[in-house]
Amino acid sequence: MRKISASLFVSLDGVAEAPDTWHFPYFNDEMGNAVGAAMAHSDAMLLGRVQYEQFAAHWPTSEDDFADFMNNQKKYVVTNTLTEATWNNTEIISGDVPAKLEALKSSEGKDIAVTGSLTLVQSLLTTGLLDRLQLFVHPIVLGKGARWCDNLDNVKLKLVSSETFTTGVTNQIYTPEA
Repeated sequence: MRKISASLFVSLDGVAEAPDTWHFPYFNDEMGNAVGAAMAHSDAMLLGRVQYEQFAAHWPTSEDDFADFMNNQKKYVVTNTLTEATWNNTEIISGDVPAKLEALKSSEGKDIAVTGSLTLVQSLLTTGLLDRLQLFVHPIVLGKGARWCDNLDNVKLKLVSSETFTTGVTNQIYTPEA
């Protein structure tokens, strides 16, 4: 059975919004290896609409080394507003999303990775559909912005592993507590 696994870059105060504006000074080979290891276990991406639109606007024309991977990876976008996916290899999931995600988890393949997509991660945690949560906690307090745990209530998680990179970022992996 496939698992849904989310990875988020977050600040010490839980902000996960716009990591492209604050996280790069902390990115190094250690973090790159950890991100790469998580990606190696998946063969599909699950995205919320906002993250999908941001990625779809950037990656198809990017010449970045990572562009081939992003453009060729199977993508699922959870949305009740989009009716057409324009980015290569993308399928829309709408309607009874939990049932469709359960069916996707039961299908053949590797794990399904969620990158960013805070509202989606919160929904997956609330509905019990998220199997693994990886938080890259950065040693910075931002003081404002959307937090990964906004709108969550009494979600119990179990710390599976934790490591600290030389930049001070901790790589924390959680699973839902049974």
